[in-house]
Amino acid sequence: MASQEQPLDGRVAIVTGAASGIGLGIARGLSAAGARCVLGDLEGSEGGKIAAELAAGGTPAEFVATDLSKREQVRRLVDRAAERFGRIDILVNNAGLQHVAPVVEFPEDRWDLLIGVMLTGTFLCCKYALPQMIRQKWGRIINISSMHGKVASPFKVAYVSAKHGVLGLTKVVALETGGEGITCNAICPAYVRTRLVEKQIADQARLHQISPEEVVTKIMTGPAAIQRLLEPEEVASLAVYLCGEQASGITGAAIDIDLGMTAR
Repeated sequence: MASQEQPLDGRVAIVTGAASGIGLGIARGLSAAGARCVLGDLEGSEGGKIAAELAAGGTPAEFVATDLSKREQVRRLVDRAAERFGRIDILVNNAGLQHVAPVVEFPEDRWDLLIGVMLTGTFLCCKYALPQMIRQKWGRIINISSMHGKVASPFKVAYVSAKHGVLGLTKVVALETGGEGITCNAICPAYVRTRLVEKQIADQARLHQISPEEVVTKIMTGPAAIQRLLEPEEVASLAVYLCGEQASGITGAAIDIDLGMTAR
């Protein structure tokens, strides 16, 4: 019996920050839908294992060790995808990191790094991947922003600034490429159960002078209508949908998946 065709069969996807968390969930979702994935992340050993896992599932995948704050490494990631698979259909800009501190104490090198990875890195990935998408007259760009792309929290000045910037970048790319068969959208999740979220609990507890348990119940889930953490797979499902033909009319959007966090 012939295998059933998947909605993204023949498509090629680049996913950054793919070694864990949301990026890993999206890479798995795209691969299951038939896309061949090129994974970019700092974590070489883990990234290689994930690429092997996806390939074992029946769709080719490759890992490219990438520091998104280094433009030559971003260029290498994009070029490798085109060289390996001959095209680039999907770009998921997901790589992210966090640092929690008041503005007056925020280390300037950490500001540079966070903005470099999450905003400049997203810009560079778009800049380098778009010529291939324009030649093909087809493309899907998914930028992982955050509820912090729309609202702010104290002690996260670089993260909030970068994620707000990603929404502006998303709109510009959508307007420039709408006539080329390309869509560009942002996803704005609330707190997702990832290592990035888990690592900031202790810092938030110290700065807010509350217990780690209260960080989860009061800050991460308390303001939401549905009081829980999101799972990476929930964000991945939306990303996969936006990559399909059925979403060809959605562009320039910043789509909330925030458990009602910003409904207030």
